[in-house]
Amino acid sequence: MIILASASPRRRELLTRAGIEHTVEAADVDETPYAGERPAAYAERLARAKAAAVAQRHAGTPDVRVVGADTIVVVGDDILGKPQDAADARAMLARLSGREHVVLTAVAVACGRQLESSVAETAVVMRALGASEIADYVASGEPMDKAGAYAIQGGAAGFVCRISGDFDTVVGLPIDFVRRLLSTVGGSYPHR
Repeated sequence: MIILASASPRRRELLTRAGIEHTVEAADVDETPYAGERPAAYAERLARAKAAAVAQRHAGTPDVRVVGADTIVVVGDDILGKPQDAADARAMLARLSGREHVVLTAVAVACGRQLESSVAETAVVMRALGASEIADYVASGEPMDKAGAYAIQGGAAGFVCRISGDFDTVVGLPIDFVRRLLSTVGGSYPHR
């Protein structure tokens, strides 16, 4: 049995589209960054914590593999998580406007005492955005539960000029990483 330790509808959709049968149990972990923590280490720590927290609930059940993930947007060394409010979303989008940033998605798979993880990275270039289009996009509500305040697969698709890397990493779950980790942790997993 595979459990996704996330309430993200985007992650559920990516797993389903990849033909990976799963159930969902959201993990509740503290997402506060440690002082001086590097972005990739932060994302990986959270993905591991989410997978471990849900795996602990199933400690007595054999063959349960838990997939945890965390996605962040990075500008320089600054982590842009989910916006706190509309003003924060507008500020994030203004900061991303006309420049390149990096999206990191960490994936962790736990089974029993085994826990493996990896971090995928994709560079994204966003075109220059006008204040009114930022305001309109924020008013749509879509940015409010997204790292960096945008959904590349949604209304912000037209904001992106170029990506270098895996599209699914930006959406929130690189399926190649998931398949590899599922094969590594808890026994074999069939690849499609």
